[in-house]
Amino acid sequence: MQSATVENPLRAGLDAERMPPPCAVVIFGASGDLTRRKLMPALYNLALEGLLPAGFTVVGFARRAMAPSEFRAQIRDAINQFSRRRPVDPGTWEAFEQGITYVQGTFQDVADYARLDQELRRIDRERGTRGNRIFYLATPPTQYETIIDNLGRAGLNVPAEPGSWTRLIIEKPFGRDYQSAVALNDHLLRIFAEEQIFRIDHYLGKETVQNVLAFRFANGIFEPIWNRNYIDHVQITVAESLGLEGRGDYYDQAGALRDMVQNHMLQLLCVTAMEPPIAFEADAVRDEKVKVLRAIRQIDPKRVNEMTVRGQYGPGWVGGQPVPGYREEPNVAPNSVTETYVALKLFIDNWRWAGVPFYLRTGKRMPRRVTEIAIQFKHVPHPLFRGPAAASMEPNVLAIRIQPDEGISLKIAAKVPGPLIRLRSVNMGFLYGTSFMVESPDAYERLLLDCMLGDSTLFTRRDETEAAWRPITAILKGWAEAPPPRFPNYEAGTWGPREADEFIARDGRAWRQP
Repeated sequence: MQSATVENPLRAGLDAERMPPPCAVVIFGASGDLTRRKLMPALYNLALEGLLPAGFTVVGFARRAMAPSEFRAQIRDAINQFSRRRPVDPGTWEAFEQGITYVQGTFQDVADYARLDQELRRIDRERGTRGNRIFYLATPPTQYETIIDNLGRAGLNVPAEPGSWTRLIIEKPFGRDYQSAVALNDHLLRIFAEEQIFRIDHYLGKETVQNVLAFRFANGIFEPIWNRNYIDHVQITVAESLGLEGRGDYYDQAGALRDMVQNHMLQLLCVTAMEPPIAFEADAVRDEKVKVLRAIRQIDPKRVNEMTVRGQYGPGWVGGQPVPGYREEPNVAPNSVTETYVALKLFIDNWRWAGVPFYLRTGKRMPRRVTEIAIQFKHVPHPLFRGPAAASMEPNVLAIRIQPDEGISLKIAAKVPGPLIRLRSVNMGFLYGTSFMVESPDAYERLLLDCMLGDSTLFTRRDETEAAWRPITAILKGWAEAPPPRFPNYEAGTWGPREADEFIARDGRAWRQP
């Protein structure tokens, strides 16, 4: 039997518990962008690191007629184009491609699932995957319920043999509002058990997001001041320089609030605000995140304009190149009122965070791509330094950069050299690349490996997905009842609408410019 695992001396000391058992991964939507850009490069990189088990197999499932050899050739091209470790290593690829096959089928025809079942049984016999299966739904959300129903009708939702396991990975979005999220979860749980379901949010697989937890709970000097007594406010920014990149059909129905805030940004809020879990284990971590989401103060839909700002970009310049406005993008309605920018203020009504505002903002076609969490501390309680000495003093800010240039910096006040007492803000910090001299793995590498191991710590649970929709649904309701702003209201290549600056300035604060 050939193995997709390649021996890597750097991994020689890997704990046995991080090596998953033999298994097969079935990717529904195998001809799509997610498979090409993320999933297959991530699996190849795991093989390159020696982290895949013997006999590991990928089964692509899609409507297009294609021989397995053609599918393998497409995957090799995708790895050469999108993998962080490229070009393809011939030795690794030779073993890896032996575990790649393809089944043509439609999501609607249950007979195609029966053929898939036969193929999986053959793989069990010939490659020793022991009936362990992961079904990955890399498809539009409109196909989720159809695929789930047909997996159940074909008997593929239950373990194939005693001692084996079956798991389902489902991509965001998990519904369009609270009610649809509940309905989707109800549907899922009629076919699969909760412990089989892995709801994926790739932000949780990013090294720097996980490092927020390490930073907080592995260092004794920060957690004592991580509360309302010392922190003035928190800013979470997710800025994108790109436009729609061919996703007009989806994005014009979703918008920035659903696409970024409900999932990615609320996850960043959770890891920033959660209480220390009793252990770094799935339910312990997720219990604390759910508590944060439930503590978010609900926004009265009638007052939504006091707590949020929405925007839509017009034509402008990004990276020195002219770009069209949102309404000129392909597959976008010419009079669309979908928001491409949103800023909002949230409060967490618990003992730790009472009265501390969390400002969230995200937008497309901004000057550059950056994601960061900025903790701004309160001013010193007694202004010992006055006049010219303190003219440039700023509050202490702890900035955790998620992407790009992953790292952490702390802004502090220091004396400028010389005979006079003059203060200036300086940064202390580190970058992952220079501190560890290794490239951070892609988020999907960690999450796919965790699913194979049955570790759901970095995946979202049912109650977590539903709790995240409650504040977002209230905002959507308020927006639906209020007339939208005159769009477009910010130029591509800028940091968003003027109203967003006024929004935070009313509180005597200002947005950071990362």
